[in-house]
Amino acid sequence: METSQIILIVVAVIGVIVILSGLKIIRPTHRAAVETLGRFSSFKKSGIIFVIPVIQKLFSVNITDTLVDVEKQFVITKDNLNCSVDAQIYYKVGEDEASLKKSLYSVNDYEYQIVQLAKTTLRSIIGDREFKVVNSDRTSLNQAVFDSMSIEAEKWGIRIVRVEVKEITPPPDVQDTMNMVIKAENDKQSAVNFAIATETKADGEKKANIKMAEGRREAMILEARGKKESQELIAEGEAKAIELVNKAANEFFIENAQILKKLQVTEESLKNNSKIIVTKDGIDPTLVINENNDTIIPTPQKEKSRYRNQ
Repeated sequence: METSQIILIVVAVIGVIVILSGLKIIRPTHRAAVETLGRFSSFKKSGIIFVIPVIQKLFSVNITDTLVDVEKQFVITKDNLNCSVDAQIYYKVGEDEASLKKSLYSVNDYEYQIVQLAKTTLRSIIGDREFKVVNSDRTSLNQAVFDSMSIEAEKWGIRIVRVEVKEITPPPDVQDTMNMVIKAENDKQSAVNFAIATETKADGEKKANIKMAEGRREAMILEARGKKESQELIAEGEAKAIELVNKAANEFFIENAQILKKLQVTEESLKNNSKIIVTKDGIDPTLVINENNDTIIPTPQKEKSRYRNQ
């Protein structure tokens, strides 16, 4: 093989190696900056690109949400209480070219800087608040840290996604005091609730008794009114009956009807061991209640004469 052929083969191999080494793949989760001879030259999105070896260099940055833990640190609150605090920060680098350039050229190691920024922000915001407020209003605390960090992180091309304060732990003696206070508040609230429930129950029983008394009174009134109306109806009926009897007697109880009634009375008297004395006048009787002469009841003469004439 001639020398020229060997040189061509070597050059071809070197060319293939150079081309292969210059091919770069950018994932959809990343954005990249290309520097040529140490200066920014282009912004690249996902896909396959080619960079000239030695002359150009590729810098890739992850643009997805990233979580960093802020380790526990001691913070002094406004009321001079020393407590420990830890948190979690979610952030991401912007997808545009300006954000990428800021994250590469405006800050040295933004991942480390984000953690340090979170620590200083927590100390600053918690130091301006009393422990009771910090411990009870986590939402407000998270929002305050989020707003403060967002302003600073924007200068680095970073967007703060979310801030979560995980734990705020006071000293043991303060925690014991807090537990006692909480227990006392709970006992107080329980007593208040019990008193309210008792009062409500008593009020309900009172109203129920009043309703029952009113019901009994209404029932008695209705019963009395019913009896009154019933007696009035009975009296009215009896009066009507008497009126009808009197009317019938005046119209129909005459002559033979009266004689028949006398015979009925006589019959009833005989049932009670009474006696009838038959006189010489025939069937015109005299009613005797007993054997003594003092109790003989003679029949009036007027009635006798009428009976004979008939």
